[in-house]
Amino acid sequence: MTAYAAALLHNVKMGADIVEYLRKIDETLAPFGGHYIIHGGEKTVLEGEWPADLIVIGFPDMERARAWYASPAYRQIMHLRTDNSEGSVVLLDGVDENHKATDILA
Repeated sequence: MTAYAAALLHNVKMGADIVEYLRKIDETLAPFGGHYIIHGGEKTVLEGEWPADLIVIGFPDMERARAWYASPAYRQIMHLRTDNSEGSVVLLDGVDENHKATDILA
């Protein structure tokens, strides 16, 4: 089942470290089948406030998502993001196209 790494980042200090992070992260994703689903971008806030940028990276499964996050290649550059932004990062299981809202009640 597809899994996702999602980050909600704010107070990003756009500078040399973040640029280096952006230049290097794609090569850390490739061995694990990771690819961007959402990467910031324009947003239309419909309810409440949204003071951050959403980043979602898809992986073939949770095993590969976890392996990417723990990989030496990603760990080597992670500080470039964490030293220059605030936010939360989570790994989430996806659902298939037949999922219904009531499935979570089972």
